This record gives sequence, C-alpha cells and structure tokens, in this order.
Amino acid sequence: MEFVLGFIIALAISLTGVGAGSMTVPLLIVFLGVPPAIAVGTALTFGAIVKIVSIPLYAVRRQVNLRILLLLLAGGVPGVILGSTLLETAKNSAYNGVLYLALGTLIVGSALFHLYRVFRPQVRQTPVDRSRALPWFALPIGAEVGFSSAGAGALGSLLLLGLTKLSAAEVVGTDLCFGLGVSLIGSAIQIVAGNYDPGLLWKLVAGGVLGALTGSMLAGRIAQRPLRLALLVALVVLGCQLAAHGATAQLQALPAALTSSGVTRAARGH
Repeated sequence: MEFVLGFIIALAISLTGVGAGSMTVPLLIVFLGVPPAIAVGTALTFGAIVKIVSIPLYAVRRQVNLRILLLLLAGGVPGVILGSTLLETAKNSAYNGVLYLALGTLIVGSALFHLYRVFRPQVRQTPVDRSRALPWFALPIGAEVGFSSAGAGALGSLLLLGLTKLSAAEVVGTDLCFGLGVSLIGSAIQIVAGNYDPGLLWKLVAGGVLGALTGSMLAGRIAQRPLRLALLVALVVLGCQLAAHGATAQLQALPAALTSSGVTRAARGH
C-alpha cells in the first residue's frame, strides 16, 4: 500500500503540478492511519528527496536566482523552525484533536487556493521588484511548511510572481530550491524529534521514483486541467475529513479536560 501511495503521489505531481506536501499528509493519515506528526515529518523528507532529483536541471540551466533564494530563506528558515515547534507542542498536548483540525483546515485552504488559481482570470501585469519584502512574506509560508509540510510550492511561486521580475523558468527553479531548503530543515527537525517512519519513507520513495518516471512519459498525452481539478476536489474532501475528525475528537475530550482542570483547582484549594 505504501509503495502504491508513493507511486500515485509522484504520478499526480508529474501530471498536475500539485505539491507533494498537500497530498502526502492527508493520504498517509486517512489511508494508512499514520499519526499527524509522523505524517508531516515523513512527508517533509519525502518531498525533499523528490525535489533533490529535480533541482540539478534548473541549476545547470542557471534558472535559480541566488539573491532571491537567500531572501526567501531569510524568512522561510525561521518560519519552518517556528512551525515545527508548534507541531511538536500540539503533538504533546492534551488537545490532540486540534492538530487534526489544524492540518485539515490548512490542506483545505491550500486546495481551495489552487482551485482559485485554476479559475482566476489571467491579468498581465508589469513586473515590479519588491524583493526586499520577501523575507516577511516567506516567514508564514515557512511556518506552514513546518507545521503541515504544505504551502511552499503554490505560495512561494505566487510570491515570486508578485514581488520580483524573475522569468517563469526562474520562478519555478528558485521556488523549487526554496521548497527544498525549508523541507530539509523541517525534515531534519522532525527526524531529530522522532516524527518520521523510515520504513514507510523508503517505500514511498521507491514508489515515487516509478511514479515520476511514468508521469514524465505520460506528460503531454493526458489533459492536465481535468486531472488537477479532480485531485484538488479530492484534497478538499480529505482535508474536511481530517478537520471533522479533529473537531469530533476535541469535543469528546473537552469534558474530560474540564473535569481534570476542576479537580486540579480543587486540590490546590485544599
């Protein structure tokens, strides 16, 4: 099953361009029952490995702007550390349902944002260099990556298109390197914290390599738009399932938490 999921994720990425982080976490949680923190750590490492394979091509073509990349990382690195810390705190708290709820909400939001980009009208704008603001906008993106493993691809590319004069190829290459940087840092933090499953990871990678090769052969032969729409709708459904599960679990745990809090206060009163 893990090999099949890795194959499906990599195939979908190759054919639709939807990021690995948005897909991997909900699939691991819903279909394999992986705990949220383990799913995020494994997804971050899986995404980093996938990106490492793709980046040399952009580097050889000189489609990575180093100055812009450093500005992104200046905000993204502190952000991913913050997001990873929040994930660890939520994992160890009594309110574990909040973690499911937050992850589901972020995944739904990311999928809806992708859908908006599919249907939004194309408006031609004159590029303006506002790159000095990149670290401030990259900070919340890094935090989202650290907490949910999603967001670097779509939000990073939108940021570069709006605030820089980079060409389309440079946007893709620079954003890919940015995603790799925050994924490597986030995955390192999660690995140190023990929030990953090595056996699951390598099965995903093995399936992912085959899926990426298959996708590269099918690219151009299959219409991307219907596949992307179907995938994004599926992610909205999966995200809603996670959010609903988290809300239900939290409501069930609330009476016990309130009772425990009341007992503690009463003990202090004596």
